[in-house]
Amino acid sequence: MPKTAIFAGSFDPFTIGHDDIVRRTLCFADRVVIGVGINKDKHYTHTTEERINSIAELYNDDPRVVVKGYDDLTIDLARREGAQFIVKGVRSVKDFESEREQADINRLVGGVETVLLCARPELACVSSSMVRELSRFGADISKYLPKKTEK
Repeated sequence: MPKTAIFAGSFDPFTIGHDDIVRRTLCFADRVVIGVGINKDKHYTHTTEERINSIAELYNDDPRVVVKGYDDLTIDLARREGAQFIVKGVRSVKDFESEREQADINRLVGGVETVLLCARPELACVSSSMVRELSRFGADISKYLPKKTEK
């Protein structure tokens, strides 16, 4: 049976750290659904459609990766997609504690396990909020954003 993983977030923007998690997940999952969260209470720098389209463009040559927007619980997305697990990247102890609590809830509520992947040390400081902050001050953020690669 093919294994499907959900990788969910707001991805505003989708960084090289996110891309690394997706590519590493493909080492043990047959399919990765990147769930772009839609939270009406959150203010994004890019629209949902822009975020979905830019991420989908990165992986349009890889049928193992699908990008979908969702506005309900991640566990609901996992159920709809028939996912066996949710994948989350952790950069710090603070991330770990937050993601562990969420993993416990997802297991209790939906019976879906969560796999936590530690960020590569060279990517541990890369976050969407850091990239947004640099961009706000006019810094070149291109090295923190993934580039489309050919297979």
